[in-house]
Amino acid sequence: MSEIVVLVTCPQDGTADTLAETLVNSRLAACVNVISGVKSIYRWKDGVEKDSEALLIIKTTSEVWKELESKIHEEHPYDVPEIVSVPIERGCEKYLRWLNECVVKKEQVNS
Repeated sequence: MSEIVVLVTCPQDGTADTLAETLVNSRLAACVNVISGVKSIYRWKDGVEKDSEALLIIKTTSEVWKELESKIHEEHPYDVPEIVSVPIERGCEKYLRWLNECVVKKEQVNS
């Protein structure tokens, strides 16, 4: 499997916690860190915006990317949510084994 880290920003209104729990409960992520108090400055609709957000650091695999991305779009309140994947080049063997055991493709759950 190909382990990845996915970064997603969310409003700090409980969305981040709810989304994190949904992803772990649905076995699309082994772990999600929620970091509150992230200041985001970004261009949006011909202007520059500044917001306080939460950052999700999602540990998962590339095998569930499509399902993960779809679930985030389904649950996320933004028109264009940040969903960025970064490959894990190296990691503790035991941790990566645990990550892969926790993440399950939808068809594996139903079988």
